[in-house]
Amino acid sequence: MRTAAVLPVKSFSRAKQRLGEAVGGSEREELAAAMVADVLSALMALPELDEVVLVTGEPIAARAGQQAGAVVVHDPEEAGQSAAAARGIDAALVRGAERVLLVPGDCPALDSRELAGLLERDGMSPQVVIVPDRHGSGTNALLLEPPTVMAPSFGAGSFARHAALAWAAGAEVKVCELPSLSLDVDTPDDLAALRAALDARPDAAPRTRAVLHRLVATTV
Repeated sequence: MRTAAVLPVKSFSRAKQRLGEAVGGSEREELAAAMVADVLSALMALPELDEVVLVTGEPIAARAGQQAGAVVVHDPEEAGQSAAAARGIDAALVRGAERVLLVPGDCPALDSRELAGLLERDGMSPQVVIVPDRHGSGTNALLLEPPTVMAPSFGAGSFARHAALAWAAGAEVKVCELPSLSLDVDTPDDLAALRAALDARPDAAPRTRAVLHRLVATTV
């Protein structure tokens, strides 16, 4: 089954505003770029994926995607994660995708083995697999088979919303908790949780780890 990952990426200058004073403006951009690079690298290394579609209006991310061999889709509007994901799904469909995995660019601790296990799961079609965030209210990944089974609707409360949309579409709904994908970074508390997760996995997310190390060094 031809499977594409869709990775929406917001312009780095607009990313991670909720980190506030915990991380300065230029450092937020650097952190966002590092996280996207680590997520992209992990996705590109997965043999279970036939291709990665990166949707962005950020030139740095676009260049990184092109260099990595991803399909880069320009997003001039940046109307939000859901709109960018839909744009990526359309591009994947044109290229023959039979299912899509929607992954955010701020989960750099993702474990390729966990993701491979998710993609190997069998189920009836249509099906929707929801990976919740660590709070249980948001969505950190969606596996859609077929890609058109439902429209993504990210944002606050998206876990319940995605489940309702999938049931309304008559799809089989599965919830899959993946510890490494539960850690997205929006707040200072999320950043602390990411630090702890990376401390436990020394080989994970080298670019993000390097930025976090510099941030700690400059605040000591």
